[in-house]
Amino acid sequence: MVWRMAKLTDDADYDAGETFEKVSTYQMIILMKFNQQPRYTYEELARETGIPDRDLMRSLMALALAKPTQRFLCKEPRSKDIGPQDVFFVNDSFASKHYKIKVTNITVKETEPEQQETRALVDENRRFAIDATIVRVMKARKTLSHNELLAEVVEKLMNHFKPTPPVIKSRIEALIEREFIARCPEDKRIYKYLT
Repeated sequence: MVWRMAKLTDDADYDAGETFEKVSTYQMIILMKFNQQPRYTYEELARETGIPDRDLMRSLMALALAKPTQRFLCKEPRSKDIGPQDVFFVNDSFASKHYKIKVTNITVKETEPEQQETRALVDENRRFAIDATIVRVMKARKTLSHNELLAEVVEKLMNHFKPTPPVIKSRIEALIEREFIARCPEDKRIYKYLT
């Protein structure tokens, strides 16, 4: 076994011949467990390796459910999903024409709560980016009309994402409440930077 920048390589002997495997760290930890005993359930692997569930699931899918040329493990019952009582064992009939085999992780679809959490995090990061951009623009210009401020903020953030005018307006209101900027008393459509 050799460590190479978050990937491990291993020479393995199977009934059909010798292979050179390039796998992730988690995949190698899983494969090394099979040197100790021939069969493991998902729960046993989770408990004994300490690999987080999401990563363990991805690694086992790559090792047991991938293309036949990369299927180092077998699984019972034979299905496309992995359950806590599923049993894994070494695929003794593994054979490949290639000496070098690179095993890639399979991406697991995000669940609805994970998608909502991701969206909330993205929205929060975008709010911070909009706030910072508004403050930078106002600090440089001191006073700007509402439309000029909108145009500059959209232009500066265009490479990252395109903020909508209602979102920018809500962030302007938040910055007014936090006293970073204020409306001019003479013309409410003009903002001034507060130092």
